[in-house]
Amino acid sequence: MKKRILYIAQELSPFLNGTEISEKVLELATFVQNHEDFEVRVFIPRYGCINQRRHQLHEVIRLSGINLVINDIDQPLIIKVGSVQKAKLQVYFIDNDEYFKRKETLKDSNNNIFKDNDERMMFFCQGVLETLIMLRWSPDIIHCNGWLSSLVPMYLKEKYHQASTFEQTKVVYSLFKDSFVGSLNKDLKTKILFDEIEDNYLSLIDTPNAKNLNKLAIQYSDFVEITKSFNNKDIFSFISKLGIQSTDQIQSTNFEEVIDIYNNLCATEVV
Repeated sequence: MKKRILYIAQELSPFLNGTEISEKVLELATFVQNHEDFEVRVFIPRYGCINQRRHQLHEVIRLSGINLVINDIDQPLIIKVGSVQKAKLQVYFIDNDEYFKRKETLKDSNNNIFKDNDERMMFFCQGVLETLIMLRWSPDIIHCNGWLSSLVPMYLKEKYHQASTFEQTKVVYSLFKDSFVGSLNKDLKTKILFDEIEDNYLSLIDTPNAKNLNKLAIQYSDFVEITKSFNNKDIFSFISKLGIQSTDQIQSTNFEEVIDIYNNLCATEVV
């Protein structure tokens, strides 16, 4: 049986071009998809700047229609699907008018982060996991790319740990140079706790800046990939202190090594 690999990314080429994350995730997902032992799917947000007609996106009616409660407000979850035809990749898009209709992605026209990026992140991360449950598609590996996906490991281990869909799922988190200045809404932790999630490690995001979001993701991950562009001694020290497996901090990971990482994780029992 093929191993199922799910990529969660805040951006993906050709829908959003020109960033390290968008290009790297496309290349890696394509490489793994072409490997006979793996089945691949990708999830990204459906930002307003992604042209639905050009990319032939369509709504999956049977998956849409549920609401996610974000900060005590019901937000409709809309699922759309498309593909990267040359790579034969199936791509799912998490959509919601309140959070993703705007034309910009994560920063406004003045290069400032949006004030509701905390809630957009909460919606996106939970939306992916809820969609997988509805699809009844159980990933062996969830590979998170970009800070917008940083809550996925925590949600998986704290909120969705009893879902049969994720009984054997392992989490890989990739660290990129991509970041933002300042912090997200200071009430992020309070909004997460409203969802009856235990406060085991959420003190890590008392100040929800990019570094601390990375730390929270690392805390709940099974493996950390350190990309060539990333360099933060505090994060390196945090990884070392936790004893979490990670790639070499100097050399960039080649895709064959990623295959080995996936296979080794799949061979390890879920604790």
